[in-house]
Amino acid sequence: MPSQNRRLSSAIRTTFLLACAVLAACTPLPPAPAQAPAPTVPAAISATSAPAWQQTGMRVLHIVPQESLLTITVRRGGALARLGHDHVIASRTVQGVVAPAPGRAQFQFRLDEMSVDEEGLRQAAGLTTAPSADAIAGTRHNMLVRVLDAERYPWVSIEARRTGDQQVFEADITVHGVTRTVRLPVRIEQAADGRRLQASGSLLLKQSDFGIVPFAILGGAMAVQDQMELAFRITARQELSAPGSGASPGR
Repeated sequence: MPSQNRRLSSAIRTTFLLACAVLAACTPLPPAPAQAPAPTVPAAISATSAPAWQQTGMRVLHIVPQESLLTITVRRGGALARLGHDHVIASRTVQGVVAPAPGRAQFQFRLDEMSVDEEGLRQAAGLTTAPSADAIAGTRHNMLVRVLDAERYPWVSIEARRTGDQQVFEADITVHGVTRTVRLPVRIEQAADGRRLQASGSLLLKQSDFGIVPFAILGGAMAVQDQMELAFRITARQELSAPGSGASPGR
């Protein structure tokens, strides 16, 4: 009988820990206590202001948010990974400019405008689990509040320049107030008249490289892996009213 009691007690403890893991992963945290005001953070480079590298008369294409998509896929880890979900975070509000001739680009997006786990994007990424609406809301809360501190660091910015290899760019990526320079393979398709361009590519990054501590609970038994997969498809067009567009005044 004592042996049976010990087995029963062990089973109850295991069940309790599993339940806690599921609830902790899917439930938003209560509001954080008031803290000292964060340092003032610039709103971001305005979509209408010219980058420092832009010269007078240079043809510049403007990114079209409605035709652009940037996704970040994060994977589950830890001993209890089977109880969690992989996630796809997406931005459809990328703004910025591209200069094809010198091979330069500057763009940015807000963290709090990113979506979490759109069904179509999950399917495209080959993710097989189906998180509930509550789990998705909990993931978004943890991402913005606990992991990225999006109130203090609301913008992600990317400054890219072409290298000697036409298919590889050098990109300065700023996340969480930290900038890292990476080599970024890019596939570019440009219209014959130069007025439209589409750039796509992907790369692997580590959250820890940007001073971010990946989300984890239960001593790391349920966690998000450090590595994340970034993929993008950016469309840029020359505005009709832009200098050199050929548009007549008033048209």
